[in-house]
Amino acid sequence: MATNSSAPREPFHLSMLIYDARYRGWTVQVITFCILVIAAAWLVDNTIRNLAALGKDFSFGFLWSTAGYDIAPHAIDYSSTSTHARAALVGLLNTLIVAALACVTATFFGVLAGVLRLSDNWIVARLMTVYVECFRNIPALLWIIVIAAVMSEAMPAPNAFRGENPTASMLFWNSVAVTNRGIYLPVPEFSRSLGQAPDALGAFDLSYAAILLVLVFSLLTRRILIKHAHRVQSATGERPTTWWKSLTVLILPLTVLLYATGFHLDYPTLKGLNFTGGLQLRNAFIALWIGLSVYTGAFIAENVRSGILAISRGQTEAAHALGLSSGRTMRLVILPQALRIIVPPLISQYLNITKNTSLGLAVGYMDLRSTLGGITINQTGRELEGMLMMMLIYVAISLTISGAMNIYNNRVKLKER
Repeated sequence: MATNSSAPREPFHLSMLIYDARYRGWTVQVITFCILVIAAAWLVDNTIRNLAALGKDFSFGFLWSTAGYDIAPHAIDYSSTSTHARAALVGLLNTLIVAALACVTATFFGVLAGVLRLSDNWIVARLMTVYVECFRNIPALLWIIVIAAVMSEAMPAPNAFRGENPTASMLFWNSVAVTNRGIYLPVPEFSRSLGQAPDALGAFDLSYAAILLVLVFSLLTRRILIKHAHRVQSATGERPTTWWKSLTVLILPLTVLLYATGFHLDYPTLKGLNFTGGLQLRNAFIALWIGLSVYTGAFIAENVRSGILAISRGQTEAAHALGLSSGRTMRLVILPQALRIIVPPLISQYLNITKNTSLGLAVGYMDLRSTLGGITINQTGRELEGMLMMMLIYVAISLTISGAMNIYNNRVKLKER
């Protein structure tokens, strides 16, 4: 006769929600969630009551009114008659542009300083130590202001480039001018443009979009070629030649497109009191870009150094025993393994760069904080709506960066069997 050996379950009673470990965690979470909901409801209700007492409502209709102020630089068409929504979009693009460039240059400075700080050359290692300790222990805002002051006060005025014996000269075969009003660079133009995108998308030249698509196509094609070469090498032991195929897919489509669109460069020229033509990088943009790059690069350098030191010394000795040089050992053996340690804190540094772009307000850079969170709020009096929008945009940008970098981190992390 079969018997049930399991003990009978204790009947449920309310005291178990507190004294029983099986239910206590759920109880605490439910109570905490209810408290948060009640607190949020009280804040919303209190805000609505205070706005009503001031004769104000909660509305985003101000976004479609005329902004009435200029923004420089602007990546898309914009004028003082544009709407506040357009001004916010221009500020957002300015934020994304300087953040993306600063992430790239800060990574370059950080990797370079982190590797050189471990150099056997005493002078190089100490110089990198001075760089790291100086830049990361001084607030980023001070570096931004110092760079802006240097650009404004130490660089020559445009009239210094005038005359038979000018006191200043353009660089790189008379194509780049560094002045106290900014840096003037050649800018790509197309004599046979593919047309303009709709105004809702920014009214930019479609030729730039075509170039971007061709580059993406070429890179994907090259990746397919490399994977095919890996498969052939694994199957036969011989690797097929791919260098000429890679050069063809990278250069030929782009060259054909540039020729078809009439690609040429528009160089800056001195006319009147200033340079015309080309692309002007204003002092505020340069100061914010370089300031964030060198400041955050010092932190990234320490992340890189710690990642390299975490790799066993035996990896370096084994690579040298195989005949690899120090440079190839670092590039092919050490850094790929150190990435799994470097990338997680690197994500935080990229997020810091994105949020620190708001410091551009101190030097007059018109980013999201200066447009939506500054002039627009002052003109419309919609401080609650403006700040709420700005917070949500920064959260969305940060989550996007974090998600993308976490995907990359999952690809480079050590996979255990």
